[in-house]
Amino acid sequence: MYDVGLTVGKFAPLHRGHQFLIETALREARHLIVAVYGAPRATDIPLPIRAGWIRTLYPQVEVIEAPDAPESSGPGIDIRREHEAFLARLMSGRRVDVFFSSERYGAWAAEALGCADRVVDARRIAVPISATAIRGDPAAYREYLDPLVLEYFEARGLSPF
Repeated sequence: MYDVGLTVGKFAPLHRGHQFLIETALREARHLIVAVYGAPRATDIPLPIRAGWIRTLYPQVEVIEAPDAPESSGPGIDIRREHEAFLARLMSGRRVDVFFSSERYGAWAAEALGCADRVVDARRIAVPISATAIRGDPAAYREYLDPLVLEYFEARGLSPF
C-alpha cells in the first residue's frame, strides 16, 4: 500500500476508464490526489464541472483544479520539461509515493516526482475506451459515461460533445 498517490488528466469527459484508474489508485494508496487540468483548447466543459464529477463520485479523493496546466503534448524534451516543471509547482514540495496513469508519460512523470510508476490498463483491456474515442463518436460510447456525466449534457440539451 502506498501512502500518497497522484494522477492527472483532463477528464473530458470523465469516463469508465478514468473511473477504473481512480478506483485502482484508491485501492492501492491511502490518500489519492487527482489533478484536473484546465485544457480550454481541448474541451468546452468547464474545469469546475469536470473536477466536480470526481468530487461527487469520489469524495475521499483530494481534487486539485489546475487551470494553468500545460496543454502541449508530444515526445519532445521541451514539452517534457514543461510538464515536469508544472508537476513540481503543482505538488509544491509535497511527497508523492506513486504516480498512477494509463499513458506513456507516466514513467517520466513518476521519475520527475521521484516516485513509483503505476501503469493501470494501458492497453485498455479492462475498460476498452479512451476520451479520444468518445469525443470521436459519443453515441457509440455512451455506456462508458457515468449517469452523472450524462446528466450534465442532457440538462443542457447537448450531445456529449
